[in-house]
Amino acid sequence: MVTMPGTTTAAKKPEPEKRGLRRDDDVQPAGMTAFLAAFEPIIIEEPTYFTFDTSISRKHLKRFWTWVSRDVLPGMEMKFDGLLEAGNTVDAATQICINDMLAGVARVRAEANGDYDADRRMTIQIGGEEVRDRLDIILVALKSRHLITKAGNFGKKAISLTEDAALGAALQSLPLKDQTLAGLLMHVIVGQTAHPHRLITAASAVAGKANEEAIRGVGMGPLVDAILAHAQNQLAQMVPTLTGMSDIDSACKHLDRYHRLIRAVGSYLELAQNSRWTKSVAELTKQASVRLEPRLREVTGDIAQAMRRPRDGSDRFDADALLAALNGMYLVSGVREARDSLALNALFEQIWNETAQSIEVVVKRALDEFRDNPQSEGAARRLDTGIKMAEIRFNTEYADVLRRARDKFSQRAG
Repeated sequence: MVTMPGTTTAAKKPEPEKRGLRRDDDVQPAGMTAFLAAFEPIIIEEPTYFTFDTSISRKHLKRFWTWVSRDVLPGMEMKFDGLLEAGNTVDAATQICINDMLAGVARVRAEANGDYDADRRMTIQIGGEEVRDRLDIILVALKSRHLITKAGNFGKKAISLTEDAALGAALQSLPLKDQTLAGLLMHVIVGQTAHPHRLITAASAVAGKANEEAIRGVGMGPLVDAILAHAQNQLAQMVPTLTGMSDIDSACKHLDRYHRLIRAVGSYLELAQNSRWTKSVAELTKQASVRLEPRLREVTGDIAQAMRRPRDGSDRFDADALLAALNGMYLVSGVREARDSLALNALFEQIWNETAQSIEVVVKRALDEFRDNPQSEGAARRLDTGIKMAEIRFNTEYADVLRRARDKFSQRAG
């Protein structure tokens, strides 16, 4: 059985120039920054199509902090700054503020209990019904901050266990009787594993069956919720602009992560018809596909546009267009790997075939242009991009044949 390791915080006086948390007109308040950082492992980004009690939206947490620091405990920001100036670490200052928050919110809720006007005023101040509905889980997170912090290390240790039985026992050591707290901790743990299906197989081993009823029966329902919440959290970041290398790399990583998470639930569990998990998988699959479809439709046209030699003037090249074409092929490759978790089979097959034909044509043309004028930077850049696209679409062996032909023409020119 895996137990959560303890943590210690060194009492070191913070240096103002190194905190990176000071109030500034162009950044969020220092206290809010530290507060959000304390709960980063359970924060998800908008948009959200489903609400899972394993995580909290960044938008909601920001509104909660604003409400508390403005209406419940005015002066919270000044107190946070004062705690830092007094020599407290950011961690210690944040925890003190959280303790004050819990007391302050309890007082305000007690005052609003049974008082229609006070209750309505609190709802408006906190940011509306949407945030009010999440208040209880936010308070659970505040009360359990130390466990959320420890759950990261717990997850790393637990997922290193090679046997499903051992991993299942580790999951059973979580406070499963408190499903909300267990859900928050499982959300952290899911974030630590590259292979979420292992968590499902371990939970299924504990349950004796790989179906919803059995999984929920042993208290592991929040684990599936956490996996689905993580999958939903990938959506906003899996669609690149196609004009930046780091952007496409990040997008493909999020697409791969989404695929692993959805597959862990959709392929390793027997989902009940019309259950919430079934509906969640279906809707997230739809939303991921809707987001990716426009980009996929652009790829073939981007390749043709980027690889076309200017008709007039010097042989110029558009670096952004070449990068967009290359990144488009990386995206197509990523979709190919994740297609079992998408609803894009027909479109993908069309784009897959179109890119094969297009790349063969443009690479042959680029090779001819380079052979005729190997000194041209434009011809060289188009050919290099075409070879890389050919490697992505076909294989390394085909790309190597093209590279040898390119090198032969370069040697002749030299």
